[in-house]
Amino acid sequence: MTKRVAILISGGGSNMIRLVESMTGDHPATCVLVASNDPAAAGLQRAAAMGIPTAAVDHRAFKGDRPAFEAALQAELDKAAPDILCLAGFMRVLTAGFVQQWEGRMLNIHPSLLPKYKGLHTHARALEAGDAEAGCSVHLVTPALDDGPILGQARVPVQPGDTEADLAARVLKQEHRLYPLVLERFARGDLTPVFL
Repeated sequence: MTKRVAILISGGGSNMIRLVESMTGDHPATCVLVASNDPAAAGLQRAAAMGIPTAAVDHRAFKGDRPAFEAALQAELDKAAPDILCLAGFMRVLTAGFVQQWEGRMLNIHPSLLPKYKGLHTHARALEAGDAEAGCSVHLVTPALDDGPILGQARVPVQPGDTEADLAARVLKQEHRLYPLVLERFARGDLTPVFL
């Protein structure tokens, strides 16, 4: 049976686009919703242009009341009845209560080789540390930030003279390869980590 996937974004949605594009043919999943915390997120228009239903729940309207924001977001998700929730550049920290509703069914992509560099500014931190390589990780989401079991990682070399933007661009290419691969395996019930 085909798994129903919802994708949460906050910006342009480049990972979302790669996920949607990958869900064709005999893929075990299909995208039923793209939702954002920002009604102006460019990714919403891109999803709509691809024929995907969209929803926006503006977090600013809730004035810091995270449970109320998440209840409104969950109401939109309930309408689409997804089996799997993919975070793809969704820039809101989710409460434990929300995460627990999706335990074992929510994926996230993070631009570092976890457990290194949880949180923000991952590329700057890798450069400051003098790391020889950087990369990205797809993991199951748990209540702890960027901390769940890793389902896939892709590595890229750090080049001499790299700027944060150089490294981010190189890592993003790998994100676009890794996330669709992990989602397909996950939708088939395969939790074996994949490494690129």
